[in-house]
Amino acid sequence: MAQHEGLAQQTNDPKPPYILALDVGTSSTRALLFDATGASIPSVLARRQYQLMTEEQGEVAVDGDDLVALVGQTIDDALRLAGPMAKQIGAVAIDTFWHSLIAVDGNNRPLTPLITWEDTRPHGAARELAHELDEQAVHARTGARFHASYWPAKIRWLTKTQPDVLKHTAQWLSFGEYLYRRLLGRSLCSLSMASGTGMLNRRERTWDKELIEVLGVRAEQFPQLGDVGDSIQGLTSEYASGWSVLRDVPWFPAMGDGAAACVGSGCVTTENWSLTIGTSSAIRVVLPPEQVTPPMGLWLYLIDSKRGVMGGASSAGGNVLSWLDTVLKLPSLAASEPLVASVQPDSHGLTILPFISGERSLGWHADARMTVMNLNVHTTPADLLRAGMEALTYQLGAVYTVARDTLKLEQPPRLIGSGGALLGSPSLQQMLADMLGTPLYPSKDHEASARGAALLALESLGIIADLSQIAPILDEPFQPDAARGAIYKQAAQRQQELYQKLLG
Repeated sequence: MAQHEGLAQQTNDPKPPYILALDVGTSSTRALLFDATGASIPSVLARRQYQLMTEEQGEVAVDGDDLVALVGQTIDDALRLAGPMAKQIGAVAIDTFWHSLIAVDGNNRPLTPLITWEDTRPHGAARELAHELDEQAVHARTGARFHASYWPAKIRWLTKTQPDVLKHTAQWLSFGEYLYRRLLGRSLCSLSMASGTGMLNRRERTWDKELIEVLGVRAEQFPQLGDVGDSIQGLTSEYASGWSVLRDVPWFPAMGDGAAACVGSGCVTTENWSLTIGTSSAIRVVLPPEQVTPPMGLWLYLIDSKRGVMGGASSAGGNVLSWLDTVLKLPSLAASEPLVASVQPDSHGLTILPFISGERSLGWHADARMTVMNLNVHTTPADLLRAGMEALTYQLGAVYTVARDTLKLEQPPRLIGSGGALLGSPSLQQMLADMLGTPLYPSKDHEASARGAALLALESLGIIADLSQIAPILDEPFQPDAARGAIYKQAAQRQQELYQKLLG
């Protein structure tokens, strides 16, 4: 596949100053080095995997201190790999998963595990809030629905199930702020991260007063807000000696991973849209946040004070495919690719609602569960895996249609694909091109979130003037096939009919 015009994905002639980029995902944490042009340095990539704590009632969490330690290990690894280049690191940038929550006391000691976006236990609390408040008005202010993934439902649920936590909570933090409290002794909550909590009045750039009052919490329990360029310097004594090269450089506040992925894959205008499938999946478009009020099925978060990101996310993505792969005792997903490719579109006759971790866009049923209809004695593991991929495609197709209709674009956008689950499967990429009826351009940068965080740091430092001038790095597109697309649209209608019967 030919490479389109753009900055080199990797460089063997790196230009300082370098940016150490930390990418904290829901299954692994990475540390990478980027040079002053935003190109990655291939010799510096450290990765550590971890397991989330799960239970049948819907818990999906991780010990916050364990995750801090893991991030520290990736930093150790990256600095060792960087060798002499480490002395020319000019800043640290970080992106983390959106929507996480941890309560800390006055000494920044954790009172709860870090509760992730995937945790569905607060779904009842979300319903309560939707009955008590005008959800449409809250959505217009915050860009977010009431849902188990967001802070309002999480805080309401903790208030009812663990009242002692509320009594001793000095602040509510997401992982980015908690990490900085441990490493630097203080933190800022970026507008990007705050916008993903469901608690930020995105127009006033303040924590939402009505939600604070209804939840029975105090404004001072929420972290200090800052923009993307508001950095912190000075490591705590615990880390200053081991990371002396990072002690006096600016550490930029944590960004939401989805926002960073848009920037890193070259999607910073309405012409280029980001389609990502990692653990979860999403379609996002960057635009001025005052330009649009999103429909109730979609959300609107922030990259910074000038750039918003509208879209929809599904809690289903690579997690569904990994689960199917494990349960069906197939080879690895990569090794199973020929099996998937051998199955013709919708030839299996299966209909799947892929809500293995509840539903977000478009219907926001956090308590939804995965459903498989029309199994028979002839159904094969390859059929199930193929049907799972197609089910993800239909969900993203619904988000794409609503987003396009909202913006009323004269021309279809260029869709740029990123995320390990998507880029690892040519079959899935082709399905999406067919279903959406438009070419899908795979990003050549497989670390889009980390690169996005690094590019935002370079822009804040004044080294890069305008991110919109940086061309995306793309492979040749997967072209849509109209005949296959027609088959998928019929199957998507069948999925929608099942959805209506079960969830309304």
